Amino acid sequence: MTFAGFFNPCVFCEFTLIKKDKPVKQLFAILLLTFGLSGLVIAQNGDDVLFSVAGTPVTVDEFDYIYSKTNGNNADYSRKSLEEYLDLYIKFKLKVQKAHDLKLDTIPALKEELAGYRRQLADAYLIDRTVTDKLVQEAYERIQQDVDISHILVSVAPDASPADTMAAYQKIMTAKQQLSTGGSFETIAKSVSDDKSAQRNGGHIGFVTALFPKGLYQLETVAYTGPLNQLLGPIRSDAGYHLLKIHSRRPARGEMEAAHILLRVKDGNDAAVKKQMDSMRRTLEDGADFEQLAREHSEDRATANEGGYIGFFGINRYEPVFEDAAFAIENDGDISPVVKSNIGYHLIKRISRKTIQPFEVEKGRLEARISQDPRFEIAKTAMLNRIKMENDFKESAKVLNTFAQMQTDTFLTFRWKAPAKPSKETLFSLDDYKVTLGDFTDWLTRASRKRLRMGGGSSDVQAAVQSLYADFVNEKLMEFEETQLEERYPEFKALMREYREGILLFEATKMLVWDKAGQDTLGLRKFYDTIRGKYRWGDRVRTSVYEVHSKHKDMLTDIRNFAAENTPEEVLAKYNTPENKILKYEEFTYEKNRNVPPPMASAKWEAGTLSANEPTRLNTLKFYKFEEVMPPTTKTLQEARGYVVADYQDYLEKQWVEELKNEYRVKVNRKVFDSLIKE
Repeated sequence: MTFAGFFNPCVFCEFTLIKKDKPVKQLFAILLLTFGLSGLVIAQNGDDVLFSVAGTPVTVDEFDYIYSKTNGNNADYSRKSLEEYLDLYIKFKLKVQKAHDLKLDTIPALKEELAGYRRQLADAYLIDRTVTDKLVQEAYERIQQDVDISHILVSVAPDASPADTMAAYQKIMTAKQQLSTGGSFETIAKSVSDDKSAQRNGGHIGFVTALFPKGLYQLETVAYTGPLNQLLGPIRSDAGYHLLKIHSRRPARGEMEAAHILLRVKDGNDAAVKKQMDSMRRTLEDGADFEQLAREHSEDRATANEGGYIGFFGINRYEPVFEDAAFAIENDGDISPVVKSNIGYHLIKRISRKTIQPFEVEKGRLEARISQDPRFEIAKTAMLNRIKMENDFKESAKVLNTFAQMQTDTFLTFRWKAPAKPSKETLFSLDDYKVTLGDFTDWLTRASRKRLRMGGGSSDVQAAVQSLYADFVNEKLMEFEETQLEERYPEFKALMREYREGILLFEATKMLVWDKAGQDTLGLRKFYDTIRGKYRWGDRVRTSVYEVHSKHKDMLTDIRNFAAENTPEEVLAKYNTPENKILKYEEFTYEKNRNVPPPMASAKWEAGTLSANEPTRLNTLKFYKFEEVMPPTTKTLQEARGYVVADYQDYLEKQWVEELKNEYRVKVNRKVFDSLIKE
């Protein structure tokens, strides 16, 4: 195993450049449509009450959070802005209060809908808050620094036996004892370490930065938290056992975008190459083009044709002397002094530098990497262990072992059936929450695919039971913790309140506004009479549309001339027979300047006008005839129904809000409200 290769994919044996790869009901929509709300309501006990609706309080923190979240950069906390939003939020709470009084929250279908939302959110929320968020924050703190480390590795295969694992442990402990009694780290690394790069570097990896490669999270954690210049370990990772020394830490260098010119040293021509490179450096100082010189002289075949362009690289990609010289260049466009590496002399041009970005910028990239890293499962396991510790986890090994011993070969086949009468024996408990053997056998029935995949003979059955039991426990631990989310996480409690109020608001508005607007025919007619004349047609034309297949295009002029003087019925009678239909005909009405087809746009807007011919994708030719020009007129209710219904909904909602204001007492604490104003 070449452990250093994890960190250092290119060590100047050749200047090979590696380029990175580029790498339900819509509830919140309902809230947005209703009162412009976006964001999570976070209220805390003891906050001052800003207003109440029918005695139900709304805290100043709740309102302040929603106001700032919804308005973003426009949240100026002026009296006008706050008054407008207070009015919106009071209307929202009035509607929610009405929904509660209508007992919509007791409707089974809505309760199940809310439960469904909760199931979807809870698992992801729990993982995000207790695992992902912590790992991302930890990773962001770590990428602020580079760490200079040396290590010794005694590898342990993933499928190593207990004896092999113990042998590896004893080997690393022997090495540690030798180091503790004055042995040379470099010498012992070369003789003991399974990292083949130790033969070259004596175990000194150099500066590295988080995130460490997959499987090395434990080593990364010690590298970022351990004391300097002490022998640390052994540290167990997926690679094996490590002894670690941390030499120093420094602010992270980030990434450099650069180009270079390389002249190789060979056959003792060091002085001549250095002289040639010094001359080239002076030429660049006199204004020569770096990219052109790289194309003409650079001996790095991979980059010469690209003007020497390397691209972006971070630390420990290239030889330290090259890296140090590149990161020492202060300004974009500047060129380094002549730099000597193991393969020759370089001139380096800085193109740009990418430092560590603010957390919100780095967060998405870190989340993506962490989700694919074994550290995620390590942290999840730690979370599950925490749940056990905090909730007095107790299990009955006797009940599980008895069950396991009773299972035969059929357990890992489709023939296995759970007992008809589930056992009530307690398998494990968390505080007062008990899980029975019957719960486990029911789960085994549902998890049949997982059970069948384990396969094997009778010798595998008990191990399979134990493995499946571990999965079952983890699932139940997650379920238990999810029941505690509202208590443990105020943000989740607020989120579920928003979902609950959103569902209630949707149903109440649907019942009292939307459905009524669409179904109350008499009320809609009366409302239309009050706004008659609001919706009008502009100039319109009743149009005949004739379509002729291109194979009959020689008849088109004759057809057009006849159509210009005759009715559609006469045109069809003349050219179509039951055996041969030459013409297709449709009639449309178009409104001027709105939905007119292109061939009609330039035609004269009067009866009898024929448009130009229009080719279609169906290999036909189409032309239009204006039969009748109709002047502007008021739209009938049927013609304007969609618009009228929308207006009627707005009207009903305004009426509804006024009724709610009369039905429920709204009390605003003006002193608290004034404290929010920042004019």
